[in-house]
Amino acid sequence: MEQEICFATARDLAHAIQDRKLSAREVMEAHLSQVKRVNPQVNAIVSLDEEKAMQAAIQADERLMRGESVGAFHGLPIAIKDTHNAAGFLTTCGSKALRDNMATKDDLIVERLRGAGAIVIGKTNVPEFAAGSHTFNEVFGVTRNPYHPLRTAGGSSGGAAVAVTCGMIPFADGSDMGGSCRYPAAFNNVVGLRTSPGRVPTYPKAALYSPLSVQGPITRNVSDALFMMSVLAGPDARSPLSIEEPGKKFLEPLEADIKGLRVAYSVDLGGLIPVDAAVRKNFAEQIQIFNDLGCKVEEVCPDFSDADAIFQIWRAWEMEMTYSELFDQYQNLMKPSFVWNVQKGRVLNGVDIGRAERLRSQLYHRLREFFSQYDAFILPVSQVPPFDANFEYPTEINGNSLTTYIDWMRSCYYISATGNPALSVPSGFTEDGLPLGLQIVGPHRGDFEVLRIGYAFEQATGYGKQRPKLAL
Repeated sequence: MEQEICFATARDLAHAIQDRKLSAREVMEAHLSQVKRVNPQVNAIVSLDEEKAMQAAIQADERLMRGESVGAFHGLPIAIKDTHNAAGFLTTCGSKALRDNMATKDDLIVERLRGAGAIVIGKTNVPEFAAGSHTFNEVFGVTRNPYHPLRTAGGSSGGAAVAVTCGMIPFADGSDMGGSCRYPAAFNNVVGLRTSPGRVPTYPKAALYSPLSVQGPITRNVSDALFMMSVLAGPDARSPLSIEEPGKKFLEPLEADIKGLRVAYSVDLGGLIPVDAAVRKNFAEQIQIFNDLGCKVEEVCPDFSDADAIFQIWRAWEMEMTYSELFDQYQNLMKPSFVWNVQKGRVLNGVDIGRAERLRSQLYHRLREFFSQYDAFILPVSQVPPFDANFEYPTEINGNSLTTYIDWMRSCYYISATGNPALSVPSGFTEDGLPLGLQIVGPHRGDFEVLRIGYAFEQATGYGKQRPKLAL
């Protein structure tokens, strides 16, 4: 019974609780039991508070017994990404500089989750300050891939994706600057959405007008991603980029028929990036699925030639601006790759910023014109399969040397530079049993569209149904 609860969809669990077929207490007990059994093997959930979680579950049941009106997520357990504040829990950002930082207020995303009735049980592990796509830090250690514990779980929402795929929580919040929802989703056989800037309003945020870092859902299937977006999306005055369209848009039914859709694809962004042979093989197999679904498929790629400069400049600027005070005080406690990125921000000048913005405007228009001809653009999430967890990042792909901790992430961060929504959906496994993901990019603000396409692909393949053996 506990396994059935832990691997039920978030939507089904929510309905079962509200229909009184399951109590919130039963649901919480099952998930906490799964955490106790599985988490020591993968280290996904940190700062766990079982007593607080059980008390909240009991109170959730009492509210139902009194006939009170409740939210869509009433009684569902969730662990919050350790870069997002949840009142009453530590927010360490995976850094020794913040290891005792107790949150007194909720971030907006947590406010919405709790407002819909979700119960916070703890936090999910991250790389230090969410920098990079391998989840490890000196506060809580390494988060391991449950399909192969010697490999990376991805990041920065690595703990979130592992907790979801292992049935420790039914869904999770994530954030994505250079791929932090997409990589861990791909590496853990779950779904992760990089939302359009403003689709999920972000507050507090130092760079309120920056479209680079966004927040979104990590779930075991596309339907639950829509369910989560129905609460997370919608305007808020505290976020100046927030999109006015309400979250109820994501409650619209999905159909698996995408016949006639115009689908463009490229395995290597028009030859701009190296891609591992195992990823190429997997990707070629997935493109055939779109042919089988009746799509009009064409190998063609937008011009991403300036995406690297755009992302590198704006990332360095935003990281330095966001963390400058902490950096000045605690630089000696921070990992070298994060120090490098902040220092890179400190040497930027007005000419650099102006150039990046000019190039970003030009890239936006190239993508706008591209999506007037195509409904979706498909590429791999990652250029490599999950790598050895003992290393911070791959140092080469197909003989191409990689010198920094983000060089291997271009397949995702080039898309981040455009501001377009992108979905990571499971695309099967390598011959070694390592999960991979397909990246579906949509037109400007086309979040619902990429979810619709991802749903059709998911229904046709069923890859996401395979859970890690250690969690079963």
